[in-house]
Amino acid sequence: MRGTIRPLLSVMVWICGALACLAAVAAPPATANSKVTAVRIWGGPDSTRVIFELSGPVDYALFQLAKPDRVVLDLDNGAFGKNVVAQPGKGVVKDMRIGHYQGKARVVLDLDGPAHPKSFLLTPAGQYGYRLVVDLGTPSDKPSKIVRTIDDDVAQGKPRPVVIAVDAGHGGDDPGARGQGGTLEKNVTLEIAKDLAKLIDAQPGMQAVLTRKGDYFVPLEKRFQIAREHKADLFVSIHANSCPDYCDARGASVWVLSTHGKQSEAGRWLAKSENASDLIGGVSLDDKGHMLASVLLDLSQGASMHAAHEVGGDILTALGKIGPLYRNTVQGANFVVLRSPDVPSILVETAFISNRADERRLGSSKDREQLAQAVLTGVRQYFETTPPPGTWFAQQRNKRLNLTPDTGTRIAAADSKTSTVAPPDAPVSAPIVVASAKKAARGDNDVQDMHKVTRGETLSGIAQQYGVSMSALRSLNSGKIPSSGMVQTGQVLLIPSS
Repeated sequence: MRGTIRPLLSVMVWICGALACLAAVAAPPATANSKVTAVRIWGGPDSTRVIFELSGPVDYALFQLAKPDRVVLDLDNGAFGKNVVAQPGKGVVKDMRIGHYQGKARVVLDLDGPAHPKSFLLTPAGQYGYRLVVDLGTPSDKPSKIVRTIDDDVAQGKPRPVVIAVDAGHGGDDPGARGQGGTLEKNVTLEIAKDLAKLIDAQPGMQAVLTRKGDYFVPLEKRFQIAREHKADLFVSIHANSCPDYCDARGASVWVLSTHGKQSEAGRWLAKSENASDLIGGVSLDDKGHMLASVLLDLSQGASMHAAHEVGGDILTALGKIGPLYRNTVQGANFVVLRSPDVPSILVETAFISNRADERRLGSSKDREQLAQAVLTGVRQYFETTPPPGTWFAQQRNKRLNLTPDTGTRIAAADSKTSTVAPPDAPVSAPIVVASAKKAARGDNDVQDMHKVTRGETLSGIAQQYGVSMSALRSLNSGKIPSSGMVQTGQVLLIPSS
């Protein structure tokens, strides 16, 4: 019996050993090193972002130290690549040190003051692999600084400026599209945005607010929050289009929000491409699409989208006069950056950076200024014909129409027999009729209003709407109305007094 058991035990031990070996081969290593392949620091006005590119996922711990202020990052299964070195300080980061501590890869960020750190690990997306992101927000009890307060102007009885939020697409670790010659979208959009902001600030009655002024990342949702904080009347996001495999498409286009309904294939592809910027920030808003869309539509989204279509049409017309258009009508797509419910928002694709001719155009400072001027022309035309109440543009329209600034009533001559009073917030298309009034000394006293032509309108119908003759309407707009009498959508006509 004893002799029988001993060989059996030997066989069982051999089998168990073989199974253990097989298990060891099949099981993955407990701690596979993840290499840090690159380090980047982006300094913004509100926060500083440190990004570590990784060869794979990593376990890490982050903690703060004071006196002096530091943030320490330990990568449990991490290692530094051969060419990885500490980066020079930027933003709130005064200095960076890298090394090893108790078998872990350690990063020490020396700060020039206290900061609120936030970290997250991003999985591969687009051109990026795994990334560990550390955001260092600057603590402050003060609200966002607004360069100029509209309420102050109103309180002092001054007409407020029209505020335009100018958004330079992409930035920082989000380069956007890349041209065949290496041009980056984030760089050209920033240059065009800066040019546009300068042009806006040089215009009377207009003020620009830039969502970013340098090469750093701003989350999409934060961009239109900046517009709302500054009480913007319009949000204009500047981009450069691209298509897969460097197709031959070229030219400018203007896009507005479309949360439902028919969208073109180009619109769906473009929205997917632009909205992917959310992944750079570690949070995608796409999963909130249905909820957010319903909230927006329940608020004032409808009115904002209508206004966006109007100003977008004006900008598209101006862009068409200086270069080719990719689409000759305003397009709709579900852009996250345009989802502000109370600020009319448009996205301008200035050109196709993937097209060699368009890329050269975007690389020219002269052509970029020309694009910015075209956008300004469209914006200015919109506010001249549709001025918000209490603005400089509304004041100028009242002067052109001889209206008092407080009541909107036409100022008639002393022997005027009758007049019709219009409320101060009456739409531009509402006629204001004055009877038996002597001519004033002003050169535009024969003009009672301006009218922006909408789709389907005719010259005879516009004349009938304002109670004027077609000949008087033709005479006052002799340079705009052809002999055929055809009027174009978006055209602005002066309405004679009689």
